[in-house]
Amino acid sequence: MEFIPIDKETWPRREYFDHYFSAVPCFYSMTTALDITRLRQEKVRLYPALLYLLTQTVNRHIPFRTAIRNGQLGYFDRMEPSYTVFSKETETFSSIWTLCQGDYATFLADYERDVAAYAASGKFSPKPNPPENLFNVSMIPWARFEGFHLDLPRGGEYLLPIFTLGQFYQQGDRWFIPLASQVHHAVCDGFHLCRFLDDLQAQCLGSHTALPR
Repeated sequence: MEFIPIDKETWPRREYFDHYFSAVPCFYSMTTALDITRLRQEKVRLYPALLYLLTQTVNRHIPFRTAIRNGQLGYFDRMEPSYTVFSKETETFSSIWTLCQGDYATFLADYERDVAAYAASGKFSPKPNPPENLFNVSMIPWARFEGFHLDLPRGGEYLLPIFTLGQFYQQGDRWFIPLASQVHHAVCDGFHLCRFLDDLQAQCLGSHTALPR
């Protein structure tokens, strides 16, 4: 993992960053209906498949890897997913992470191993030694929502995206899942978020991703 500093003196986005980071601190969220018809037709395991595709897409877009590290603005060369898993016994969740640096089959095996090891721990963050380059994903599979917003009263310097998935549903012959994306306006405008979502949607509908069951 490498953190690449941004030189604000030559950064074309400096004026926008200063405005939305200092003058008018601003997060925003957008909820979209992600078409997952291909994933449903191919009967892949939905949560790990979406974690994998989200990670691949995040790693193609610098605004979604931009952060402040030890007071320095910059971006990670790659990100890894931190995600929630639910325990029916305790009715709480654990936040765990899995490296996503190979193909989907490798990630799925690592994901299953981590879930088996930590999902029933009853602890908030049971897996030790989390890396710095994590982005957060959670899933609320009990509700289909059309809007979702996180309030981050002390998160002013947190620039990385936060994703929340909901309950999938069928509409006609297509299948969809709500995806809420929360971003910091200092590093991510509506254009960047829409480009990211278009890319993610293309990955969900494409046939080249080779997601095994």
